[in-house]
Amino acid sequence: MTDRTVTLQKVERPAPPSAVSNALVFGWRAVLKFKHVPEQLFDLVMTPIMFTLLFTFIFGGALAGSPGDYLQFFIPGILVQTVVFNTVYSGMGLSTDLSKGLFDRFRSLPIWSLAPFAGLIAGDVLRHLIAGAIILGIGLILGYRPDAGIVGMVASMLMLIAIGFGWGWIFIVLGLLIRTPMTVMTLGFTVLFPVTFASNIMVDPATMPEWLQGFVAVNPVTLMTTALRGLMAGTATVGQIGLALIAPALMAAVLMPVTLWLYRRKD
Repeated sequence: MTDRTVTLQKVERPAPPSAVSNALVFGWRAVLKFKHVPEQLFDLVMTPIMFTLLFTFIFGGALAGSPGDYLQFFIPGILVQTVVFNTVYSGMGLSTDLSKGLFDRFRSLPIWSLAPFAGLIAGDVLRHLIAGAIILGIGLILGYRPDAGIVGMVASMLMLIAIGFGWGWIFIVLGLLIRTPMTVMTLGFTVLFPVTFASNIMVDPATMPEWLQGFVAVNPVTLMTTALRGLMAGTATVGQIGLALIAPALMAAVLMPVTLWLYRRKD
């Protein structure tokens, strides 16, 4: 039997990943969901196409005199509606992950607490860009012509990302509070349908009853649609853009801490 001495060398501990690095990893996870579950893209692609074609060719002539004129009015609105609707999927995805116990594993890792949520938001941004590009592409093919050109379209996309970022926190909070993805979806669309339809997305509010016009005037969806139309036309004012961003900014400022509190409370 021989004596054997083992000397352990001190190795410097690797630096913990930064918050940005954590967020990018979870963002990549959101992207991989598109690759491995491509059927999730069906709603994302088909719903805006159906809304654009149906409203333009079935209601466009009655509402604006011709489908071509209605297209100029409708495309910015359907962009806002699509992004707002897409935010529901954040809550559904979160509720699904929670039901599978994935977040119990995330909580045990030495990572930034909000990284899983930042990943969800990154996936949402990608979803908004894909949906926005599809709608704009369809619109341009059908005859939509934004007076502000490429600058207007880029500015509109940036505003859509800001809108989606703010509204997405509503459904992340709901995803933490509600146990089943289907309930999150049902509750989300129950609220979003009246909010989006009682706005200036599809028709001029001047044709609505006076009591409804008061609600439409202060509806955040109306303010966002007005600003987006202005950006596309090159006529947006600072006031219109500021009013459109108030609701998303408030939602993000209030609901991000609420999300973190609910997430830690589940320990």
